[in-house]
Amino acid sequence: VRYFLNDLISNLIVVFLFILSVFLFGKKGVYFIGGWRIPFGINFVFDYLTSIMLIIVNLIGSMCVIFSIDYMKRYTAKRYYYALFLLMLAGMNGVILTGDFFNMYVFIEIASISSYALVAFGTEREELEASFKYMVMGSLATGFILFGIAIIYSKFGMLNMVLISKEISKGIDKLTKLSFFLLLSGFLIKAAAVPFHSWLPDAHPSAPAPISAMLSGVLIKTLGIYPIIRIMLILPFSINKIIVYLGILSMIVGVILALGQMDMKRLFAYHSISQIGYILLGIGLATPLGIIGGVFHLLNHSLFKSLLFLTSGAVYYRIGTRDLKEMGGLKEVMPVTATSSLIGSLSISGLPPFNGFFSKLIIIVACVKAGHPIYALWAVIGSILTLSSFMKVQRFAFYGERRNFKDVKEVPFSMKFSMVFLAVLCLVSSILVFPEIRKNTLDKAVTLLNKMEYWSILK
Repeated sequence: VRYFLNDLISNLIVVFLFILSVFLFGKKGVYFIGGWRIPFGINFVFDYLTSIMLIIVNLIGSMCVIFSIDYMKRYTAKRYYYALFLLMLAGMNGVILTGDFFNMYVFIEIASISSYALVAFGTEREELEASFKYMVMGSLATGFILFGIAIIYSKFGMLNMVLISKEISKGIDKLTKLSFFLLLSGFLIKAAAVPFHSWLPDAHPSAPAPISAMLSGVLIKTLGIYPIIRIMLILPFSINKIIVYLGILSMIVGVILALGQMDMKRLFAYHSISQIGYILLGIGLATPLGIIGGVFHLLNHSLFKSLLFLTSGAVYYRIGTRDLKEMGGLKEVMPVTATSSLIGSLSISGLPPFNGFFSKLIIIVACVKAGHPIYALWAVIGSILTLSSFMKVQRFAFYGERRNFKDVKEVPFSMKFSMVFLAVLCLVSSILVFPEIRKNTLDKAVTLLNKMEYWSILK
């Protein structure tokens, strides 16, 4: 009964958060905690980007916590797992909603510390080592962020993003520039962009599958990409070229490193680095079409990468290995997992009619329209290499010669439900490119280019 209540309460909380996020989509406003107005009080700001991010985070959270019902039965401390999971989710929601830098830092730490524990949850040597590396790099990142925040506070005596944006629009000195580059460095480490990516290939494969899906699907975006977008909104000078170049570097280096991998989860982890590159390229262009493409790919990557990590978890749940060379022919005994994995593979490779094709296409077109066809070429090359990498996954794991696995069968319902739901969304989310739908969803992200739009929320 106790374990049933753990599952029930945790799932109800996360699903409620997702439903609430959907209900609040498109609304704008600000909540002053305790009724204290800025700059004295803490405020939560709600705009279109906030809406999109909350839906993504809580959707993936819902699917992962449902997947955990059966997957986490092999672990003895399930109640601690759910406590850490909810803490991590709360931290991510806080990062998205907060309107000031210090509370962003606090929520980043809440999400980060709980994720360190979740990576080490199995307490095996590999997991503990990966968690330690992750913690060291994460602490370095938050150190940069805190140091940058301290400089900002010493200069302006406040940390509200809107008020600071108004102040530095009048002019900015070298010390303030340094503070924002420290923030940027910290967020790039959290996003695992090249050359700050060294922690990710160990941390993501070592965690339980639902946590791998959360880390790659939403955590690196919430703690890394989202704050970078907010910084770009604030700064009176351009950091676009830095973002674009790091995006292209991440895109190509990540996929090249993935090509030689035979550990399924490690291969997926390297592709997270590569796909983050596409998102950085899109938002780094800082054009309306580029931002739409970047935000759309952020959403799509959350769907298909979470799906892929859950399918790898399903395979591990049944055959006890992540090594592609020890798999083969699983399509015959695990058809739901195999089909879900195929949809995820086609989506991340950017093949129509799956969602990854449309977001990558928007980014490529945005590059060409911005006068940078070479950027578009790199994006196409990255996608071709991604396809070759996932053809290997499908061949070795699901469509190759069948191994003599005894008593291998499909995973339990809760795990199948999460995979099928995300697989369907990899197709359904493609409708966001239709003009009428896009106008009321993705196009709203273009308001990020208008500082006055963001400032007006606080009035």
